[in-house]
Parts: sequence; structure tokens; C-alpha cells
Amino acid sequence: MGVIPESKFGARVRERLRDSEIIWFTTTSADGTPQPNPVWFLWDDDDESVLIYNATRARRLEHVAMRPRVSLHFDSDEHANEVIVMAGVAEQAADVPPVIEHEAYLAKYRDGIGRIGSDPEKFAEDYSVPLRIRPTKVRGF
Repeated sequence: MGVIPESKFGARVRERLRDSEIIWFTTTSADGTPQPNPVWFLWDDDDESVLIYNATRARRLEHVAMRPRVSLHFDSDEHANEVIVMAGVAEQAADVPPVIEHEAYLAKYRDGIGRIGSDPEKFAEDYSVPLRIRPTKVRGF
């Protein structure tokens, strides 16, 4: 069994990881300041990891290289229900195909890529650095 519990809460976590479009990804800058960013992501249930494609000049890549401990969280509803926060470790994922060849990622975000005025080929060029985040702790309610 992985870090996500086999419980009603764990089922909600898996559902949000599968269905949500945005997750907040927080790295830490050199001076210790948390740097949260909303990002598109893909959950790999078999590997229990989160995949995020990044721009080559994204500062978060420097942050992760120096301080790989990160956090992920979802927005809650207006009543502060569905709070889900994950701590984890991030690393570059050289074994992941580029966006243009990643069918599951394109299935999830093809419409979103169009909404931001891009296309899969251009998006793959602009966001060419994959990071894999392996959750080590999940908390919430």
C-alpha cells in the first residue's frame, strides 16, 4: 500500500488526483520563501506519482534541484471542505515522453492547451521539462 490511505478520505484524494485540472505545487526558494504555483498535472495511479511539465526557465526547476522537498494541494470548496495537502519529493523525470507523445496528458489538457492559445506542438516546446513528485505524506479532511 502506498502513502494514500485505503479509506473514504483516500478515495477522495484519488478522485481529485484523477479528475482535477489544477493542483498547487509549492517549492522553496533559496531564501526559504515558499513559492506556490497552480499547475496542470497528471496522476499516475500505478506509480503513485504526480507529473508536471515545466518551462525550461521555470525557477521551480532550480528550487527542486537544490531543495527537492515540495508540497501539493488542491483548492477546497467555499466551506473549507475537501482539504487535501501532500508533502513529497520532486525530481526531473528523464524517462517521461514529451507532451506531444504523452497520450494521457494530451487527453486531459488538449482543450486547455487550446484555451491558452497554444497547440500541442508549441506547448511541448514551451513546457519540455517533466518533474515527477512522489508523495510521502497526505493529510486533510
